[in-house]
Amino acid sequence: MPALGSAASTPSAESRRISDDVAQARNTAISALNNDRFRVMLEQISDPTASGALMTMRGDTAAGAGTDFKSAQSSYADNSE
Repeated sequence: MPALGSAASTPSAESRRISDDVAQARNTAISALNNDRFRVMLEQISDPTASGALMTMRGDTAAGAGTDFKSAQSSYADNSE
């Protein structure tokens, strides 16, 4: 019969899963911060004038300024090269 202390020191499956998720999130964040394109984008949106402009942007659906999925996807692909 195991002692009470040894059962408490063994991490549960849920505890290990949470720990793994935290480690994975940390690695993803570090990877993103080391990515030059991400760093430049972050600098641009953290600029007070740029973030103010981003907050006020909205589509003018009444004037037909909406974008369909294929057009947005194509534009994204063009800009990501």
